[in-house]
Amino acid sequence: MQLQDEGLLQTRAYFDGGWHEADDGSTTPVLNPATGETLAQVSRCGQVETRRAIAAAHRAFLDWRQRTAEERAAALGRLNDLIMANLEDLSRILTIEQGKPLAEARKEVEIGAGYIKWFAEEARRVYGDTIPSPRKDHRLLAIKQPVGVAACITPWNFPNAMLARKLGPALASGCTVVCKPANATPLSALALAELSARAEIPAGVVNVLCGDTQAIGAEMTSNPRVRKLTFTGSTEVGKLLLEQCAATVKRTSMELGGNAPFIVFDDADLDAAVQGALACKYRNAGQTCVCANRIFVQSGIYRDFAERFAAASAAQQIGNGLDDDTVIGPLIDRQAADSVLEMIEDAMTLGAEVVTGGKRAGNGECFVEPTVLTAVKPEMRVFREEIFGPVAPLFEFDTEEEAIALANDTDAGLAAYFYARDVGRIWRVAEALDYGIVGVNEGIVTNPMSPFGGMKESGSGREGSKYGMDDYLEIKYLCMGGL
Repeated sequence: MQLQDEGLLQTRAYFDGGWHEADDGSTTPVLNPATGETLAQVSRCGQVETRRAIAAAHRAFLDWRQRTAEERAAALGRLNDLIMANLEDLSRILTIEQGKPLAEARKEVEIGAGYIKWFAEEARRVYGDTIPSPRKDHRLLAIKQPVGVAACITPWNFPNAMLARKLGPALASGCTVVCKPANATPLSALALAELSARAEIPAGVVNVLCGDTQAIGAEMTSNPRVRKLTFTGSTEVGKLLLEQCAATVKRTSMELGGNAPFIVFDDADLDAAVQGALACKYRNAGQTCVCANRIFVQSGIYRDFAERFAAASAAQQIGNGLDDDTVIGPLIDRQAADSVLEMIEDAMTLGAEVVTGGKRAGNGECFVEPTVLTAVKPEMRVFREEIFGPVAPLFEFDTEEEAIALANDTDAGLAAYFYARDVGRIWRVAEALDYGIVGVNEGIVTNPMSPFGGMKESGSGREGSKYGMDDYLEIKYLCMGGL
């Protein structure tokens, strides 16, 4: 990998303050999606190792919860400093295992550090309340305490930032964590585990292991010492985890799938809308839960927008994420590329027209050309399903009411975007969209200061912002009598 610090490339599980191979010695290969080469063999853990990690997290919790907010903030501050000091190595690890362009990887690592820094500061702001009492000899208070051991399951599309977004509030609130990164991209998470050790975060506070997804997940959801589970991933898996957590009534937060509308009204700044759509659609090769999935354009500007957007899409450079001129990297694996191509074929069969792209790119089996489809209809899969690839279906609409109805016609409710200049329209549409996140004249909306989460089947809870601490805290009511 040509890292400046080879110690960041870890392949064993990290729990109870040490590095461990799987008990049976088994491993899982990590592949570079751009080249197909094997990067590493990572320890393949299962139920036994997960149970040991949870036990370690439980022991550590009894001490970590007693640390002052200042102590926890200082530990997270050290972790933030180490992440930024190792920015280039962490970015390179991320690009090589996940595929995204190196410039995007750097931004992801920076925003991951931003979450750690933000929650280091929020650790000092876990406030309670005093409540007016109905009796003179009583005093009523509400205090906040950490939930306990938190299980964190993170996806492969943002393997650094998604873990940091969970580590930050968990550790700041006094919880300890057992983390299961995606098997396709474990190296970024293991590098963060290494940095947490260097930051002198106590043994057992941070634990990271990957391997048998079903066995690890079953132990996390059934073990009574785990009091909170946070998951970022597909809606299908999220529903299963919710069912499994019900038996022990765990706290859960779910950031699940999306089907984001991107609406361009006829009063929009068309150049800005095209650039916003490009950034929103093709970031990480379209493999984001908040990327533009359905682009709705008002009829008066539909043809003009389609021509400009298609030309800009065709100009996007495809290639290995390590190449300086690459804008769109590979999809995570061959199966993901095949799935995207099947969606394109479905749309074409039902009458959609390919303006640009539409095929597997010549760079390798995991690459798909940036694709723009016109004459798209709601009965096509690209309307109903999350594409998770560089495919932009363009839908034509006539009225504001029609655009809102089409945008809300989905079980998902994570992110939505629209471009307009009329102030009245901006307020009406922003309030009418059934989504947890709405970008107005902006295609990139994520930052540590803002709440991230969805409505409907896109999940529950919020990550980032001052609200991100809430899912890791219990409210305890104190009634003091005899005063």
